Amino acid sequence: MIGGTWEPAPAARWEDAYLSGNGSHGAMVYGDPADDRVIVNHHGLVRPNGSESVRPPELADRLGRLQDALLDGDVTAAEEFGAGRPLVWVQPFHPAFQTRIRRGRGLHEAVAGYRREVDFTTGEVSASYEAWHSRVFVSRSDDVVVQHVTDLALSAEVWLDPRLPGAPAGLAVGRSTVLTPDGARLALRVGYPDGGTAYTGVTVARVDGGTVSVAGDGIRVEGARSLTLTTRVRRGAGSPDAGALWADLPDGGYAALLARHRTAHRAAYGRASLTLRDAAGERELPGSELLRRPKSPALLERLFAAGRYHLLSASGTLPPRLTGLWTGDWDTAWSGAFTTNANLNLQISSSAVAALPEVGEAHAALVYRQLPDWRDNARAIFGARGIVAPSHTDGESGHTRHFQRAYPLHLWTAGADWLLQPLLEHAEVATGTPDARLTGALVEAALFYEDFLTREDPDGQLAVVPSYSPENRPANASWGTVNATMDIAAARHALTTAAAHAPDHPSAGHWRALAGRLPGYLVNADGALAEWAWPGLEETYDHRHLSHLYPVWPLDEINPYDTPEEAAAAHRALELRGSENDSAHGHLHHALIAARLRDPARVAGALDAVLGGDFFHDSLMSAHYPGRDVYNADAAHTLPSAVVESLVQSTPGRLVLLPAPLAAYPTGELRGLRTRFGAGLDLSWSEAGATAVLRPSRDVRVDLRTGDAFALTETRAGGPSASLELTAGVDRVLTLGPR
Repeated sequence: MIGGTWEPAPAARWEDAYLSGNGSHGAMVYGDPADDRVIVNHHGLVRPNGSESVRPPELADRLGRLQDALLDGDVTAAEEFGAGRPLVWVQPFHPAFQTRIRRGRGLHEAVAGYRREVDFTTGEVSASYEAWHSRVFVSRSDDVVVQHVTDLALSAEVWLDPRLPGAPAGLAVGRSTVLTPDGARLALRVGYPDGGTAYTGVTVARVDGGTVSVAGDGIRVEGARSLTLTTRVRRGAGSPDAGALWADLPDGGYAALLARHRTAHRAAYGRASLTLRDAAGERELPGSELLRRPKSPALLERLFAAGRYHLLSASGTLPPRLTGLWTGDWDTAWSGAFTTNANLNLQISSSAVAALPEVGEAHAALVYRQLPDWRDNARAIFGARGIVAPSHTDGESGHTRHFQRAYPLHLWTAGADWLLQPLLEHAEVATGTPDARLTGALVEAALFYEDFLTREDPDGQLAVVPSYSPENRPANASWGTVNATMDIAAARHALTTAAAHAPDHPSAGHWRALAGRLPGYLVNADGALAEWAWPGLEETYDHRHLSHLYPVWPLDEINPYDTPEEAAAAHRALELRGSENDSAHGHLHHALIAARLRDPARVAGALDAVLGGDFFHDSLMSAHYPGRDVYNADAAHTLPSAVVESLVQSTPGRLVLLPAPLAAYPTGELRGLRTRFGAGLDLSWSEAGATAVLRPSRDVRVDLRTGDAFALTETRAGGPSASLELTAGVDRVLTLGPR
């Protein structure tokens, strides 16, 4: 079942509930015929906690003293920069409420004839048992959660239930119920304990046949043929008006609403697919059964499909949070925030090449909305023009507020370049050139470095100081230090990229000169690319983050083709890296870098750790740790990217086919990819060879490379590479054979 997944029992836990979403609203569907619950989520639901007004502290006047101390060898000097401020988490993401259609005690077990499924191609979640059928989707066209239940002589209580785990005791809950000729209108207003902000949810219930009466907190339906609920949520200061929300809900029955939504969803989801040989025999198994077969090709197929589905469903007004767009608990781990120093970029890493521009647009919405806050960070903390991104955001504020001795995330200066890189990749795929808005942001990133890079090392090269490698520290120094490799890479990339795309800017020449004065990367005594390019700083290898390999992935500054010696040092760093606490994002980050370095065994090992580590719930949404510990979207959303990178890589001037193919999946087909030089690509491969079909949208010349196992048939005797001249609108078929 490549286009969906199914289970023979309702969800007993919210983590196992099937998911639907349109990038703003999300739904978590239990599928219980006796107590049909749907948890309603919305990207804008964050609980005020006092952090919303926090601004970055004015530290710039102390920056010079800190730089002097670090350059003079005081390895703990940064611990006092910003000290004394309480750790303030961003506003935590939370669920709205659950719609409930209750007829009796919950089922919670597998019974003959029961089936619960989600159709990835339409975004519709359905469940059936005997005469009862329930269908739920979140509309992309009408921005509502739609639920339709059919059952002869349906009788049930229907209400909006805010009683979800972790809900604070101080919530102020108000309700209204209004009967209408065809059913009822239910409203729920929830005021946060601070008293200044609230959110409102409204549901229109349309009943076919039978009677409706007010009962308890909702309505009682008797003898109906079917019931349709249409739900929407809004958050704002004061009380969002329920009347306006009711008036704005769309008309039409379930079929009409689904038809409008399905067109938009199908067009997006259906652009790319993965098919593997030997998967057919297990494709019809329930997802929970497949998860017990981690070596099954059908499992990788389904998780690839589910990953694209969940990523698309979680991306719209904002990109995916740590939990995507869903949670069933008010006590969401790490506030359900956007953690930008690794997790967000990993989750959206497949969006450009796996044909989901909607995800890129959602990421752009987050970035561009917060640029004024990023300017405040640069000015207040570093006394600089330009932009500095925070390591955490709730989607509202982009101000830095995470000040902590052990995690001094306010010292991280690479964030703007890191977060702009996915937008640059989308531009390369679409047109080859950033638009004016992205170019402006790239210029602002360079302006920060123009002001910030004022100190030199003893050899006269620029020093990045203070510097921080998320979320690690040298074994013999504190967290804030000098010349973290990620910071050097980000500075060089920001300066050269801005100069390339804004060549007429008065500072373009100066940016290139600054980039040329940045230090090179350091290879340590172990032969590994060092995490800090500063003499005397010792490595801490056992860590989940791989920030220092930013030049390998996603930047492609270090690669086996142009910089083989540095690539070998990066590979050695990857070999020495531990997995620390087995975080899913660490394993998949490892896989992405290993693929760039053409190490299929290491890619396979990282994927095996995730597929065999009990990371996935029955919903096929993932967890942060093994044993399904802490609901988290990192593995679910990043896995498709790891698969793609093992098979196809591209830059604006290079195509790499089968760089790190996985031995466990020797035959398959990957369709609908996009390359960063503007061509669509379909790839099929087997032990006997491979075929790639390129469909260029613009004229371009690219360097073709192949992995160790295959070579282009017409150039096999002449070497591992070839130059391709591609013409817009003219397909090009490439045939590879065993090397």
